[in-house]
Amino acid sequence: MKTLGIIFANIYDSSLGELTNKRTIASLPYGGRYRQIDFTLSNMSNSGIRHIGIITKYNYQSLMHHIGSGQEWDLEMEEGGLEYLTPFAMGHNGSYRGKLEALNSAMVFLENSTEEYVILADSNVLCNIDLEKVLEHHIASGKDVTVVVKDGIANGSKQLDLGVRLGKDGEVIDLAVDYCAGPEYLASMGIFAMRRELLIHYVKESVARSLYRFERDFLLKQFGDKNLSVGVYQFEGVAMFNESTLEYYRNNLALMDEATRHGLFRTGRTIYTKVRDRVPTTYGENADIGDCIVADGCRLDGTADHSLFFRQVTLKKGAKVTDSVIMNDCVIGEDAELYCVILDKDVVVRPGVRLIGTPENPIIVKRGDVV
Repeated sequence: MKTLGIIFANIYDSSLGELTNKRTIASLPYGGRYRQIDFTLSNMSNSGIRHIGIITKYNYQSLMHHIGSGQEWDLEMEEGGLEYLTPFAMGHNGSYRGKLEALNSAMVFLENSTEEYVILADSNVLCNIDLEKVLEHHIASGKDVTVVVKDGIANGSKQLDLGVRLGKDGEVIDLAVDYCAGPEYLASMGIFAMRRELLIHYVKESVARSLYRFERDFLLKQFGDKNLSVGVYQFEGVAMFNESTLEYYRNNLALMDEATRHGLFRTGRTIYTKVRDRVPTTYGENADIGDCIVADGCRLDGTADHSLFFRQVTLKKGAKVTDSVIMNDCVIGEDAELYCVILDKDVVVRPGVRLIGTPENPIIVKRGDVV
């Protein structure tokens, strides 16, 4: 079944503060060598979705540079392939107030497409999912909309964009938006399946009435008015909800766990990314590196434990890094000490500097800063 893919690249940028101040959440680095959009693009490509629109509104230069023509994902930038739906291309200026407004700005793209079904996906939840099975489940259910959900996320304190509660018969009995739902609710993973024509209809009807939020103004409203049937597809695999700086920090370090790592990077379902060949990492005679993930091109002469190093990081003699996430091209000077820290790209830490955060409040150093 031919399916159209829509990826939202910017919708949740504000939730990660400085990390997404100059980049989209979709282009946020993750796991040593990936960007968050790599997971959504790979899921679509691995599921046979070849026509994909990426909706983005600002700070999208690095995103476009990373994806390029889409070759790494077996996609091409041509009609019927990969398309960037930018404000310039769509004649829209300013920020989108919600997904419905973003989709309305991409109406020409939606109307000119010929696929019967559409998969909508955010860029803030990372997983390795077979979207073909999601669509098969959606068609078999006969529902208007299918929401991909995950259990074990709702805990009464985490605010869910969309919480879904099922009855004993497995049918949806309640939807809640922006709600700190209890464990009886399933958390939406920001992935939705529906007919393209139905989506077009409700986008036009909603925006004409100044309704812009997909979950609240479309799903919740139409479900409550009994105009829309909603079903769920429960995903059983690993799902990383990077919806806050703390979650992003913890979910990077969670890759140290073998089961988590293998659940996200599954055999036979590759997560693709832009190829950047670098020389192998060099470990100096004084290096003491334990329980870390290290990308290529690094030069490590210090001590590190339970930390993640992106490409081309320099860790000089006597420096110590613990429970930290170090992005590309950072330089950590001699005898510096870092504990519970996120260094964005191109940060220089001077010799002898101590940066001490906590597991609940990691220190974030902005891209290109010298400390």
